Amino acid sequence: MVSGKPPRKLWKIGELVRHTGLSRQTIHNYVVLGLIYEEDRTESGHRLFSEAVWKQLAEVERLKAGGKTLGAIARLAARKRARQAGD
Repeated sequence: MVSGKPPRKLWKIGELVRHTGLSRQTIHNYVVLGLIYEEDRTESGHRLFSEAVWKQLAEVERLKAGGKTLGAIARLAARKRARQAGD
């Protein structure tokens, strides 16, 4: 019998591109703006994302559909991070 937790899944940027239809550049821009977060990097420096990225991407898309600009979304994300850091 196998015990313990299975290893967590970390998603490569190519997998995000394939499953979301977003471009690599868009995902990179979202990272730079602080809209999504990389969890780790491979030995060769490739970004790896946790399961949380799906919720982050859905929130960005929801806010964009509501008429928010990426700048406004980035400010909201920064405020949310600041609140969480204060908890």
